[in-house]
Amino acid sequence: MKTPLNLPKAPLKLSRKQGVVVVWCIVRKKDLVLTPEEWVRQHIIHFLINEKQFPIGLIASEFSLNYNGISKRADIVVFNRDSKPVLIVECKAPEIVLSEATVRQIAQYNYNLGVDFLMLSNGVDHVICKIDRIQGKINYLQELPVFEDLIS
Repeated sequence: MKTPLNLPKAPLKLSRKQGVVVVWCIVRKKDLVLTPEEWVRQHIIHFLINEKQFPIGLIASEFSLNYNGISKRADIVVFNRDSKPVLIVECKAPEIVLSEATVRQIAQYNYNLGVDFLMLSNGVDHVICKIDRIQGKINYLQELPVFEDLIS
């Protein structure tokens, strides 16, 4: 039994392959081992599409980037219609507490991507931020805007 999440129920397609539970990723279009982090990531992807009206074609999962010569992967990156990244989502397993270290991790990813919105989630707790580049500060939001509001 997977940990119940503080997210809407997602229509995940689970199956077993060689005794391992896998989940079909609608973004990557392949089966992935259902780890606790993947459980959260797939729920967030469905949340973005179904609740916040993000077009599936503008969502990347396990997005490769380079930080100080080191290859990294952002869990989810959302792009606007001009292919500019606008949101980074960092997913953690439900038992992982969102901490300063998680914030540093997503900040490193944003160093390269320069998005205005960040989301951290362990599926139970969520932190959503909007970067105010003019005032040089981070504003914490109660909820993630729908796609059209996020890109405007």
